[in-house]
Amino acid sequence: MSRLLHPNAAHVADTLISRGHHGVVVNSPEGTHTAADAAAALGVEVGAIVKSMVFLLDDEPVLLLVSGAHNVHLEHTGERLGGTLARADLRTAKHATGQPIGGIAPVGHPTNLDTFVDQDLAAHPELWAAAGHIDTIFRSSYSELLRITAGLAIDVT
Repeated sequence: MSRLLHPNAAHVADTLISRGHHGVVVNSPEGTHTAADAAAALGVEVGAIVKSMVFLLDDEPVLLLVSGAHNVHLEHTGERLGGTLARADLRTAKHATGQPIGGIAPVGHPTNLDTFVDQDLAAHPELWAAAGHIDTIFRSSYSELLRITAGLAIDVT
């Protein structure tokens, strides 16, 4: 029996399609609260999981798409981006994306967020990202992720 997509996930699917992606979003019965959870549910390396994380760059929200195998080095990444980088609080992240923590997708936000993509994601031919809700995901590739987000590649470690 198929479950209907959460409205956030349906919006992400529509956004993906409008940007030339196949738009297939799936429900993950195991949940995708963490990159490790998602990797285990999909049977992939944790590095192939895309963590969509909101940060403040000089007080402006930005989106970093980070390999599940990495943590963002705030000082070095901020220097690369030309400012001071700090983790956004939950309220700011939710306001900027319209999506819950643990389910933030790379697309489908009410605001136009500058997006930066962890260059180490390129090592994986297939990537998986949250789709707007904690139990929804979609498949992509590194080049496609750069294209659909208009993201810039960056070293985040």
